[in-house]
Amino acid sequence: MESINFSDLWHSTGLYNFEFGQIIMILVGLLLIWLGIVKKFEPLLLIPIGFGGILANIPVADIAGTGFLGIVYNFGISNGLFPLFIFLGIGAMTDFGPLIANPKTALLGAAAQFGIFTTLIGALILAKYGFNFTLQDAGAIGIIGGADGPTAIFLASKLSPKLLGPIAVAAYSYMALVPIIQPPIMRALTTKKEQQIVMKQLRVVSKREKILFPFAVLILCILFLPDASPLIGMLMFGNILKECAVVDRLSKTAQNEFINIVTILLGLAVGSKLSAGVFLQKETLGIIALGLFAFCIGTAAGVLLAKLMNRMSKEKINPLIGASGVSAVPMSARVVSKVGQEANPHNHLLMHAMGPNVAGVIGSAVAAGILLALLG
Repeated sequence: MESINFSDLWHSTGLYNFEFGQIIMILVGLLLIWLGIVKKFEPLLLIPIGFGGILANIPVADIAGTGFLGIVYNFGISNGLFPLFIFLGIGAMTDFGPLIANPKTALLGAAAQFGIFTTLIGALILAKYGFNFTLQDAGAIGIIGGADGPTAIFLASKLSPKLLGPIAVAAYSYMALVPIIQPPIMRALTTKKEQQIVMKQLRVVSKREKILFPFAVLILCILFLPDASPLIGMLMFGNILKECAVVDRLSKTAQNEFINIVTILLGLAVGSKLSAGVFLQKETLGIIALGLFAFCIGTAAGVLLAKLMNRMSKEKINPLIGASGVSAVPMSARVVSKVGQEANPHNHLLMHAMGPNVAGVIGSAVAAGILLALLG
């Protein structure tokens, strides 16, 4: 009978194999979970990402490599499948009515994408100072400025697969931290008087308009930017399921069970890239910094354009709604509404902010298509 080798047993334990970086990243995962539970900062995102980060840093088990998280990542993230599924669910939950009722707010969604292209330039500048970023890497990093996790994953899987993990983590982290990042920028760029502006109630949008709108957007995408059609196509398909009112079972499934399942898998898979070996790298930290810069620039660009539109328009526009041009739906619109009500308790900006917010979703997909056409 062979004797038990207690030395081998000890060498196989977590206590023996833990590295300092893994401990740090497990604490980061716990912080994300704490923010989701206690502070309620987008728990649907932060709790799966945080828990995935904890699992990814368990020594020996290799859960994020050959384990089940690695399998999930390869199945839906590395090939860009999950982002398309998420866009289907988002489309089924989205009401384009506010955008149709006030189409000029689409300009705010476009302005908020400004952060994408300034960050691309920023990444190229860092490449001259020792960061290993190519032009394709810079394009993939820049898309973080749209505050659209699915779009960031989709574009990174095409342009920069090696940086997909850090880009996904940065994009989803900043989406979840909208309530912390955006309000200081919004308040710094607007006066108290501007924050108190009450906007005119939106007109009622007909059912016919809501059904025709996704087809019109898709046709324009097909004609002018086919590279964006996977994202735009799934977004508009989901919206048609909602607006046609004859496939309620499919619409409700897309809005609930389907997107919830994909969100769980996507969150865990994104969290798997919080492993110390992947995350604690110079390039990754550079991506995190550039992503924050992109998000701030996008928010500021939207607010500044809204200020300009307010001065030029006959009907008053509250500049705060420009911040919702980033495509963090509906978190950014909620933040705009909250800041507006803090300035004026009788100010209800949520529906007005949803116009630029859903325009931002389309805008980020268009920006991704442009980058893919130019750099792919």
